[in-house]
Amino acid sequence: MPRVTLPDGSRRQFDHPVSVFDVASDIGAGLAKAAIGGKVDGKMVDTSYLIDQDVELSIITPTSPEGLEIIRHSTAHLLAQAVKQLFPAAQVTIGPVIEDGFFYDFAFERAFTPEDIEAIEKCMNELAQQDISVVRSEKSRDEAVQLFKQMGEDYKAEIISDIPAEEALSLYEQGDFIDLCRGTHVPSTGHLKAFKLTRLAGAYWRGDSNNEMLQRIYGTAWASKKELKQYLHRLEEAEKRDHRKLGKALDLFHTQEEAPGMVFWHPRGWQLNLNVRNYMREQLGKCGYQEINTPQIVDRSLWEKSGHWDKFHDLMFTTGSENRDYAIKPMNCPCHVQVYNRGLKSYRDLPLRLAEFGSCHRNEPSGTLHGLMRVRNFVQDDAHIFCTEDQIQAEVSSFIDLVFKVYKDFGFEDVIVALSTRPEQRVGEDSSWDKAEQALQVSLDAKGLDWILQPGEGAFYGPKIDFSLKDCLGRVWQCGTMQVDFSMPGRLDAYYIAEDGSKQVPVMLHRAILGSIERFIGILIEQYEGKFPVWLAPIQAVILNITDKQSDYAEKIEKMIKNQRIRVISDLRNEKIGYKIREHTLKRIPYMIVVGDREMEESTISVRDLGGKDLGVMQIDDFISLVNEQSG
Repeated sequence: MPRVTLPDGSRRQFDHPVSVFDVASDIGAGLAKAAIGGKVDGKMVDTSYLIDQDVELSIITPTSPEGLEIIRHSTAHLLAQAVKQLFPAAQVTIGPVIEDGFFYDFAFERAFTPEDIEAIEKCMNELAQQDISVVRSEKSRDEAVQLFKQMGEDYKAEIISDIPAEEALSLYEQGDFIDLCRGTHVPSTGHLKAFKLTRLAGAYWRGDSNNEMLQRIYGTAWASKKELKQYLHRLEEAEKRDHRKLGKALDLFHTQEEAPGMVFWHPRGWQLNLNVRNYMREQLGKCGYQEINTPQIVDRSLWEKSGHWDKFHDLMFTTGSENRDYAIKPMNCPCHVQVYNRGLKSYRDLPLRLAEFGSCHRNEPSGTLHGLMRVRNFVQDDAHIFCTEDQIQAEVSSFIDLVFKVYKDFGFEDVIVALSTRPEQRVGEDSSWDKAEQALQVSLDAKGLDWILQPGEGAFYGPKIDFSLKDCLGRVWQCGTMQVDFSMPGRLDAYYIAEDGSKQVPVMLHRAILGSIERFIGILIEQYEGKFPVWLAPIQAVILNITDKQSDYAEKIEKMIKNQRIRVISDLRNEKIGYKIREHTLKRIPYMIVVGDREMEESTISVRDLGGKDLGVMQIDDFISLVNEQSG
């Protein structure tokens, strides 16, 4: 006699065991048709799951928060089924859900082609239209190993062999295809209505470069064709805004094989980089930070003492000299403690805010490198605040204000905030954790911010707040962070003299706003599609003469404007004015100053903006005022 409690608090009583689908049908035919899973006492299950005792149940539909995960998981299986039908010799390996979609890795004797992908997607659509039932079953580990070996699926058998023998395994069968999976899955393939295969890539078996290379097929799946269409449009926009393409087109930077994961900044790109840094310098100065600079290469002993050698050694570039081992710094914090340690510190010196545009190197796997977004050498807008426990809340509060101001100035209004609390494995006393977590939460609440709680996701040395930006395409980029550290100052012998004369270990607040400046510039390029605000643009204006007769006048204007610290260049080539305007429009220069005979005679200029709007004839001083006003 199971009794089912629904999310709205209502209850339904049954005189026999019922499936999730039965409950949905009892509620209504429309819900039964839409149901693709259930959540029983908080656990996701298939619609075939049998309820034989009192439970709390919510029905999962494609529009439920968990619905997309089920759809994408099921579509990965649909992909594998289609591949096996078209290419029976292919072996399936793993096919997880990822952000916005899924992938599946295959072992096959030859490389898949774009034509193969089209055929696979067509087959997937046909299988979906057949509305094939998806049936769950269970087998022991050894039974499952034997089954997949008989099927010739050696990779799948290897995966199963690593699972403990006593664990029961769930298999999902749809038509002639069977796969190992924990679920949850749609009741039938007919529920998969909106999907698209997006690209091919290589992937090592089990992520190990010593293993064989597999073929990875990526796809996306959504609850409706409308959502799929919107997503594909976002992909097209992302392709247009790809910072690597724009970086080349706008002559900002490049990367090359001789320095993998490291950036060659061109003059305009470096000017953009400097604009970002100089803006940050100005903001940090206003907030009482002192800028420092620390060495690139530091003896191994410091990294061992700080704990980084044990945790990050594989990501460090190392070198040696005169029988000493060194590491190129992957982060700045231990070096900042060395600056703090010089000279006796009193409680009156705290809080002490030390900032550095610190160049760091990390030996990221080559396969993960991606333009400016994932590099091996990057500069952090890094800072560390040394303070007492009583000062944590005030420092965090001030930092939150600074974060939101900076993001707004760069054009980001939608910020996601997450508070991560103590993990199981941690250092420090619970009383210190209590105080730090409370200080972070009180600071967030005092600002009236909506924030997400992430229990157990804090660092081993302290809780943290993470700040993520949402860009114009709805993509989320984690950039800023405020981390409370009880561990490192003590490990590196940092202390201050308290008011009572005792030695006390300061709290160390690790904080960044932009994170990696390289990555942040990549985000900016894609956010603005290279059409930067006037204050940020590498070149703010270009002077174009109509004939050689105006060349001297154009050069005179350039000097006048440059003297007002406006970034301006001249294009005095013997080309038609329309050609030059088009070229500099493609270079995304905010203003084009055109000078002809009339402008020369009247000591004026004609101005156009990047959008093609004619701002008319104006005095040079008026143009300077216009740019300075927009540059803030």
